[in-house]
Amino acid sequence: MVEPLYLVKVTCPHCDFEYKTSRVRPSFKKSSGSDTDFCLYYKAINPDFYVVRVCPFCGFACTESSAEHLTAVQKKLFSEKVAEQWVPRDYGGERNWDDALYTYKLGLLSCQIIGEKNRVIAGLLHHIAWLYREKGDRGQENRFLQYALDEYTRVFETEQNEVNNARLMYLLGELNRRLKNYNQAVRWFARVINDRRIMDAGIIRACREQWQVTREDMQAEQFELDEEARLLKES
Repeated sequence: MVEPLYLVKVTCPHCDFEYKTSRVRPSFKKSSGSDTDFCLYYKAINPDFYVVRVCPFCGFACTESSAEHLTAVQKKLFSEKVAEQWVPRDYGGERNWDDALYTYKLGLLSCQIIGEKNRVIAGLLHHIAWLYREKGDRGQENRFLQYALDEYTRVFETEQNEVNNARLMYLLGELNRRLKNYNQAVRWFARVINDRRIMDAGIIRACREQWQVTREDMQAEQFELDEEARLLKES
């Protein structure tokens, strides 16, 4: 019988140690549903548990989107803050929820220390929020959704030429909606719908749908939009 996990070789960008880490075979990545902020649910094993690779020798944690090489300054910073205190341990095999959370937080710490791109940090924060959602921990989920929202906002401000702007603007709207920042949610959804340069029909449709969900959320909470957002609503 084919096992869901297989091993791949990775060379640590920090210490150059070659190690093996697990990935989920494509045939086992069967989604059973999704949330409106792109969180996927799986029928069996969760591939998200294996996104972060952790060097067992020095503790540097990264993803496929991370920098492949570190500068001498980055290596020195990570060594001082993590590697010198690291007790060798291996996360290359099967992971449970706690293992996944630990690797994501270690990945987040690694990225913050070396000054990784905002979009990589935002993705890690968003995945941590999804892990807490899976556990039903709304407080921690919202905490990390707010962190992710702050980073995605920085991505929009600094990396516009390197990302899908329509998808990112939709996500900014949706995370604001989930955090009950309804005025901001409406502004972001409206920007997508009213920008004639955006040709992504799926994202435009999603913005219209979530704008309607935002209205329903506001009605349920008797929330009134500010004047600027109200004008957008009426346009």
